[in-house]
Amino acid sequence: MASARSHDGPGPLRSAGRSIGHALRVPFTGTARSIRKATHAHGAGESGLGKLIELHAVNGAGDVMITVALASTVFFSVPTDQARGRVALYLAVTMAPFILLAPVIGPLLDHLPHGRRAAMAGSMLARAVLALTMSGAVATGDLELYPAALGVLVCSKAYGVVRSAVVPRLLPPKFSLVKANSRVTLAGLLATGAAAPIGAGLQTIGPQWPLYGACAIFVGGGILAFTLPPKVDSAKGERRAQLVPPHGGSEPRPSSTKPGSKTGNKAGTKTGTKGRERRPGLRSVGPSVLHGLQANAAHRALSGFLIFFLAFLLREHPLAGQSAAISLGIVGVAAGVGNALGTAVGSWLRARGPEIIVASVLALALGVAVLAAVFFSTVMVAALAATAGLTQALSKLSLDAMIQRDVPEEVRTSAFARSETLLQMAWVVGGAIGIALPLNGVLGMSVAAGLLALGAAASVRGLLGAARRGSPHPRVA
Repeated sequence: MASARSHDGPGPLRSAGRSIGHALRVPFTGTARSIRKATHAHGAGESGLGKLIELHAVNGAGDVMITVALASTVFFSVPTDQARGRVALYLAVTMAPFILLAPVIGPLLDHLPHGRRAAMAGSMLARAVLALTMSGAVATGDLELYPAALGVLVCSKAYGVVRSAVVPRLLPPKFSLVKANSRVTLAGLLATGAAAPIGAGLQTIGPQWPLYGACAIFVGGGILAFTLPPKVDSAKGERRAQLVPPHGGSEPRPSSTKPGSKTGNKAGTKTGTKGRERRPGLRSVGPSVLHGLQANAAHRALSGFLIFFLAFLLREHPLAGQSAAISLGIVGVAAGVGNALGTAVGSWLRARGPEIIVASVLALALGVAVLAAVFFSTVMVAALAATAGLTQALSKLSLDAMIQRDVPEEVRTSAFARSETLLQMAWVVGGAIGIALPLNGVLGMSVAAGLLALGAAASVRGLLGAARRGSPHPRVA
């Protein structure tokens, strides 16, 4: 009897302990299961796309932690004039070298087709180390902060290029590339929105704590990168893409001439001794991709310009009745909501008429920028930020759809890498203009409209003409 009583006694305690433990775990395990279910839906789990979606969310969370730490040191902790100088130094140290590195990243990826998982993991782990390096200098803003920031930026951009190249390898059956990219992008946006307040909370403990958080996140991302399917590293059937074909050729043609003949040289083919056909370029697959790149470059330049110009303008001249921090928050939230909405709409549109979409959203952004210049106000600044976010997302998703449709699969991966590199270059140019411009709202909005007008002049007519003619190489139904 005593034995039975001693056995019965701890039983309720164990049951209560299990119940409490289960209740504490449910919010976390339930959330994790919900996230996994969403990222792995519609075949994304089987193809490996779900893993990439999760990896990109980790990347976004880590990057925003570093952004919070740098913003507090480089921007908010010093007077405006000194902050402007610091950000100019940040641009010089981090952006200018990337202009030299950008043309190398795409070709380097071509030569490392079997190391894409390692490249993404290396980008994550390198940023983890650099975050720790910056944690010692972030409180004082010493100069050693800037070389480390350079490394973080280059690693982040390199990850973005590799990620864009990997997506086509992980498409589930009957899954469009525009839908896949919208899922990946949306996951990054949601993770950024969730991690930003956490980073701000860590910032209240100490300026180095967001960097400690970024280090932990990137270590997890480095491990997660190696869980991607092995086919990510497969280069079967791939060839390199060229942005501009040699000597301005318009269509790739098989070489029918003897090696070294004059005809072959005039055609711009590199036949060598095997008579190979010239590698297709982005221009050689029709005008849609080229004009889509031009339009997207205008959107990306606008994004870089608004980030830096409005950061200083709103600090010096906050929105009516608001502090500088609240003003920046309003604009940032508007841009984020617009970007998320554009990503969601892009997934819903399923890349119908991508040329028309690109031309339409460019015209929309230009119209709002003109209104912001003519009727400069709090509402118009927020409206332009939201419109820029929405139109950039839709335009990029449509460009992805055109590359999927028009670029041969054997060079599509390389084409994504090179197009992303060019768009990052446009962002750098826009950011440089934003930091150099005088802090005049009407002038700034006029420059924003001018950037979009240049893009429209270069691309809209070609996009509409291409839409009327249809794709010369429709490879996707």
